[in-house]
Amino acid sequence: MALGTIIRSFASPGADTTGLAWDGRSLWVADRGTDLIYQIDPRTGTVIRSFATPSSNPNGLAWDGRSLWVADALSNLIYQIDPRTGTVIRSFAAPTGEPVSHSWDGRSLWAAAYLGTLAWQLDPAAGTIIRSFTTPGSAGRGIVWDGRGLWFADNGTQLIYQLSVI
Repeated sequence: MALGTIIRSFASPGADTTGLAWDGRSLWVADRGTDLIYQIDPRTGTVIRSFATPSSNPNGLAWDGRSLWVADALSNLIYQIDPRTGTVIRSFAAPTGEPVSHSWDGRSLWAAAYLGTLAWQLDPAAGTIIRSFTTPGSAGRGIVWDGRGLWFADNGTQLIYQLSVI
């Protein structure tokens, strides 16, 4: 099978999907059109359950093994959510306006902002910046941890970069 071959597809539960996370069994989808977060069966596309987003512009989801993290570009907050109830456990201010993506590395969150040129490693308990660095491009749209390092998608350059974090 060639790289990028479609294996399966199904309709998104909403019309404005803005975030996707994997918890090891289910997909989680944030939709800013419906202001809902959906748990989806990846085999069938069936919605298992849904709950309201903590505010009206969810962008990006991350899974830390127990909780979902959602960044909201309107409130400029990052929320930790209990996926069983949809209850906000905690929230903190994003390092900059319009946070659109974040990822979990096993101990901390990595965050990027739309039209930003920085990425941040964040302490999830305190919401403080551990360190930051300049990203390539000018319109970050995605950041993900692969177990060893970061990948960064930039909408301005239309490139995906693998980045060192050493």
